[in-house]
Amino acid sequence: MRLLSEFLTLLVASAIALSCGQQGDSKLGASDTPGITTTTTTSTLPEPSTPTTLVREPGEPSTTSTVPSSVTTSTIAASPAQAERASRLRPRVSNSFPHDPAAFTQGLVWNGGELFESTGLRGRSSLRRVNLETGEVLQRASLDSSLFAEGLEKVGDRLIQLTWQANTALVYDATTFERTGSFAYPTEGWGLCLDNQNRFVMSDGTSTLYFRDPVTFEEIGSVPVTLNGAPLERLNELECVNGEVYANVWLTNTIVKIDSATGAVVAEIDAAGLLSEAEAAGADVLNGIAYRPETATFLITGKNWPTLFEVTFE
Repeated sequence: MRLLSEFLTLLVASAIALSCGQQGDSKLGASDTPGITTTTTTSTLPEPSTPTTLVREPGEPSTTSTVPSSVTTSTIAASPAQAERASRLRPRVSNSFPHDPAAFTQGLVWNGGELFESTGLRGRSSLRRVNLETGEVLQRASLDSSLFAEGLEKVGDRLIQLTWQANTALVYDATTFERTGSFAYPTEGWGLCLDNQNRFVMSDGTSTLYFRDPVTFEEIGSVPVTLNGAPLERLNELECVNGEVYANVWLTNTIVKIDSATGAVVAEIDAAGLLSEAEAAGADVLNGIAYRPETATFLITGKNWPTLFEVTFE
């Protein structure tokens, strides 16, 4: 009798296990779907798929995708590529000012309530102090005809102006515009700004930003710049704001916002359409960014643009 009782008990347990196995849910394994964290059970017949709303990164519109109904939204996480993806912004214009359409703008600086501008082209390069409201050039220093001026920054009572292919940064007295010195560097010179760690940040048209000592101009570090994981080249005019670097991307209407610690682009700013069709016909590319801390706005313009815009990025 004891053997018969144990046999009947084993038979009932097997039947219950078989019934539970036939009713169990099908789950996706992590190895089958990268980026989805789930548990896995065995089932011989997968259940039909039903629409389920995927969880997206903040600010991205949710979409509907077909995934098995056994996978809930709480088990779907954004992939690393999604988490690093740059946001998209547009400039919101709050004001506009006249700008010299003959100015081939390469650098723009707002400092101490004054606007400074570096203009390029050989034989036409200059350093300027400009009246923001009227666009009038209040003070000007012309460069030697062999030099092509580029990015500009003000540090204390000095103005530092890069040159494109001469491997030389020119140093000026910020009040008199008298040339007081120069620095050498091995790359091309494109953009320049001073960050909140008291370092120059410099671009050379590649995907690298260089950090330089503000006194000696010696290189003290660098960071590769990436957009959604890929190198971003042609970084041009720069503006440093609160640990981030804003950069014009040459030959585009795009400004990128870069985390200077990692080099990752955290936002792309589409500045297309600022000029009318008639204005754009005589203008070159977007270039020139200056930050006004007192109003938390940016001044942006371009090469041979007739207008300078005051904007926020939203």
